[in-house]
Amino acid sequence: MRACLLWLLCCWLAATAGAAEPIRVGVSGPFTGGSSPMGISMRNGIRLAAADINASGGILGRPVKLIERDDQARNELGAKVAQQLIEEDRIVAGLGIVNTGVALASQQHYQRARVPIITSVATGSVVTKQFQPPRYLNNYVFRMSANDTIQAGMIVEEAVDNRGFTKIAIFHDATNYGELGKLDLIKALAERGMGPVVVERFNLREVDMTPLLRRARNAGAQVILTYGIGPELAHIANAMATVGWRVPLIGSWTLAMSNFIEQAGPNAEGARMPQTYIQQGASTRQQAFADRYKQTFGSDRIPVPPAAAQGYDSMLVLAAAIRQAGDTDSDKIREALENLQERIEGVVMTYDKPFSADDHEAIDDTSIPVMGEVKNGRVVFAYPKDLVRAANR
Repeated sequence: MRACLLWLLCCWLAATAGAAEPIRVGVSGPFTGGSSPMGISMRNGIRLAAADINASGGILGRPVKLIERDDQARNELGAKVAQQLIEEDRIVAGLGIVNTGVALASQQHYQRARVPIITSVATGSVVTKQFQPPRYLNNYVFRMSANDTIQAGMIVEEAVDNRGFTKIAIFHDATNYGELGKLDLIKALAERGMGPVVVERFNLREVDMTPLLRRARNAGAQVILTYGIGPELAHIANAMATVGWRVPLIGSWTLAMSNFIEQAGPNAEGARMPQTYIQQGASTRQQAFADRYKQTFGSDRIPVPPAAAQGYDSMLVLAAAIRQAGDTDSDKIREALENLQERIEGVVMTYDKPFSADDHEAIDDTSIPVMGEVKNGRVVFAYPKDLVRAANR
């Protein structure tokens, strides 16, 4: 009898342990270095969503466990991190990735292992196209952010259509992000029968931007369109003051990074950029997220608000897919992502079938992003009409 009771107890403990086993989700991004404002904001958004999910009972009765690794915005390290998360940490899916080059290097491991990855931040237009059918049977790469085809179109629309500039300079960094973004800008200009009067390339950690600015001024540029990240963008803005030449800066969403706004100070004023989420909060739900971020992390300003919001939403979408799949089989999660039945109220927007087998982009057009502007050291809505539009999405 005692042996029987002991056997039953062991079975009960095993069943209980199995039911309580955490669902392991990988989170990778740059948590140190020049891209860290984006990475930390994204990670904090994912943490908030995971905390909400666990507080409500987890997923399928199991808690979410985030396995976080710093890729330092380095392509080779990002690939190694992805491999470790899949092979050593045994994650069921991945979230994160901020830098386009890191995404392209990392995604190969997710695709090969048939583990879904929802890219929360990286915007390079090729990110979700790397493993598209029919060349590949299934694509395991999904994305929450507005890709650079969309952003470049908005940047050029703002510079040319809205503000009437005809002499355009393009400044971009030497990363995959900058190079591909430059091509997207040139394509968007070509669609209007235009081309840039000058294209300037700079390296990460490059400080002296005065030679580039002098060449742009000599070429007659009326505006500078940018593709880079915060520190170098700040050097551009500050160098304008040095050379005594001030023209508008309009660029990708990274002009909203805290290390651009803080390092450029008054020289950041007026810079404009596409944004999926602006911290001033257009809706009650968006304002509640900003308040929650502040209370949890003790920061009055989210370093990069879109990264935080997209990180939060990516965790919600993944949780919905796992619930729909009914277990943590990676192929079932991918299939669920491609045909989500649950309507998900996120921070950026409400997601109603955000993906399909042929379309792994949650944002497909300009109906979601708005134009932000740096004003008094904060990113605000550049156009009042966008505040109304964002409140209703």
